[in-house]
Amino acid sequence: MKISFNINPDNPETEINVTCPAVTPEVEKLMSMLRVLDSKLTVKKDGEVFLLNLADVLYLESMERKCFVYTEKAVYESDAKMYELEQQLAASGFFRVSKSTLLSLKHIQSLRADINHRIRITMDNGEKLIASRFYADELRERLGLK
Repeated sequence: MKISFNINPDNPETEINVTCPAVTPEVEKLMSMLRVLDSKLTVKKDGEVFLLNLADVLYLESMERKCFVYTEKAVYESDAKMYELEQQLAASGFFRVSKSTLLSLKHIQSLRADINHRIRITMDNGEKLIASRFYADELRERLGLK
């Protein structure tokens, strides 16, 4: 892969062009990473609405019919349902690891096998999550561990 940059002070905004002979898995991964950089998620906290960069989101958790969005610094609430967020964020590197948890694959720090074929996941911020056995094999596959 060849990477080049063209710095032009007269250009009003950043523009990214990808030239390739075919859409390979490597190109698809690059496109997904670029989408994450430019994507936002609408959330609320203390009566205020925020537009979060998806790159800052560690994981999302559903509890008592509410969906919470976790970043390094804060916890927000989303009005969307978990299944809606799963569909919206799938192309941006998010993966469902349990009935109530969706996480960003890029923020995984480590994995450890747990009892009953589950996986204990440590995130960048040190928080520990559990991938249920229903999602464990697919998670290993997505991370290239199977």
